[in-house]
Amino acid sequence: MTDQDFHPGLTPGHLGAPVLEPEGRPPSAPRPRFDAPDPHRRRNGLACGLTALALIAVFGGIGLTGYTWFQAQRRPPAAADFGGQGTGSVQVSVPEGAGLSQIASALVRNGVVASSLAFTRAAKGSAAAAGRIQPGTYTLKQKMSAVAALAVLIDPANANGLTIPEGWRGYQIYAAVDKKLGLPDGTTQRAAQEQGAELGLPDFTNGSPEGYLFPATYSVTDGTTAIDLLKQMVERAGKEYTRDDAGVVAQNLGQSVYGLVTVASMVQGEADNTEDMGKVARVIYNRLAKGMPLQLDSTINYALGRSTLNTSVTETRLDSPYNTYLHPGLPPTPISNPGRQAIMAALDPTPGDWLYFVTVKPGDTRFTDSFDVQQRNVAEFNANRAAAKQSAPASAPASAAASVPASGTASGASSGPGAATP
Repeated sequence: MTDQDFHPGLTPGHLGAPVLEPEGRPPSAPRPRFDAPDPHRRRNGLACGLTALALIAVFGGIGLTGYTWFQAQRRPPAAADFGGQGTGSVQVSVPEGAGLSQIASALVRNGVVASSLAFTRAAKGSAAAAGRIQPGTYTLKQKMSAVAALAVLIDPANANGLTIPEGWRGYQIYAAVDKKLGLPDGTTQRAAQEQGAELGLPDFTNGSPEGYLFPATYSVTDGTTAIDLLKQMVERAGKEYTRDDAGVVAQNLGQSVYGLVTVASMVQGEADNTEDMGKVARVIYNRLAKGMPLQLDSTINYALGRSTLNTSVTETRLDSPYNTYLHPGLPPTPISNPGRQAIMAALDPTPGDWLYFVTVKPGDTRFTDSFDVQQRNVAEFNANRAAAKQSAPASAPASAAASVPASGTASGASSGPGAATP
């Protein structure tokens, strides 16, 4: 054993170990000799480089040409279009719910615009056109530019249509048709009575159009007749009353489809606002289920051909099948022509146990299942009515001072079941 066995020294991996010599040429060894480049090899390399550049140029040109062609294919093709305001005159009808494509096709068929594409592009590029084309019949010219035709269509004043508000009764609609078509008073009503078989009414209506003259805007042209308009209304009503599985829902509610329409018509006449429609429908169904008379003022108003908030105790004894104070169940026909929201309320009434309601004042309709609470609400309603009469101008009818139409309907907001005034 030597001293080195006890003192092995520092290993190369230890801090402070001497640096190892690099591998390779030993110190002071002669440097390697490099031969001069071969001129033939230099010329060959240059040729390869030039060839590569040429290939890059060729393929780059091909790529640029392809990209340009591709971009051209993506660019929308030019749309055929006329110039100017056009000449002559032509009427084009825009039905309810028509989209841009349908309107454009009608314009092309009538020679107004050169292509559907030109019109739809003009409409989609115009912020003013969004949702602005109303149903109706427009007088346009032939060979108009798409922009010129659009300018006519987005102005509601140019729509020669007939708008039927929600909740109008048949006689109001007949009068509106007479006025729109320039007919003598009573012409449309006689046509409905004498030509009722042509309207397409369901058999269960027994020929009565009430409830099936759907409120909407209808097109009117130079050749439109009263029967034409009534047929459009009946057809639209038929579509609305077959939506949403109405037949199945009506059966689940213990009603026929005609009964459902009748309920919707009363909801339209009784509700103070659209938010209350579902509750009014529920009151009607609850009272029917319990065999209680509906006691709705709107049905008495219909029997008397009027619209008022005042129903006296004497009027609740009226001898009429529409007097729901005397006769249980639904009236024999609808009492108005309900709109979509009233129909949906009749289809899907708000859950609740209410049996009574009264509109104490505009925007304040109170629902309850308690007769005592209802009586207190009715007393407040009557007090408000009395105060309104006292504050009304002497020249104005007393009932006009606080008349509150509901959603544009013919009848005012009702006082609800059991709310007749003395």
